[in-house]
Amino acid sequence: MSEGTLEVLAFRTGNQDFGVEVVSVREIRGWTPATPLPHAPDFLRGVINLRGIVLPIVDLAVRLGFPQSEPTARHAIIVTQLKEQIVGLLVDGVSDILTIELEKIQPTPDLASNLARSYVRGVIPIEGRMIGLLDLGAVLPSFNQHAA
Repeated sequence: MSEGTLEVLAFRTGNQDFGVEVVSVREIRGWTPATPLPHAPDFLRGVINLRGIVLPIVDLAVRLGFPQSEPTARHAIIVTQLKEQIVGLLVDGVSDILTIELEKIQPTPDLASNLARSYVRGVIPIEGRMIGLLDLGAVLPSFNQHAA
């Protein structure tokens, strides 16, 4: 990978294509039912045990304003890490890993809502589709895993 490129994991959720930087992806897993948590936000499906780590599962469709997913065996959990925070993203399916030239990433349209612009840091037109490049820092809720 050269300095003028970005590796992106592309996936589908809410009938749209999105991507996240590969450097923030720890692994991709099949759907595992999550244990719900009381009084959790609607986008938080619950938690699963990932080799001894309690992993919160965010329904990315709900987080992005789409209808809630009804997970099947085709769904996937993208395990992401941003700094010390590890969160699983429930998506409809993972499509591929793309190497994108930075100049091909276009700004999020001004017509998009402020919320959409805060979650999507750019749009990548590729192979007849549009991939929204997500800003994980904005999408991931802040879970206080180390309460004092």
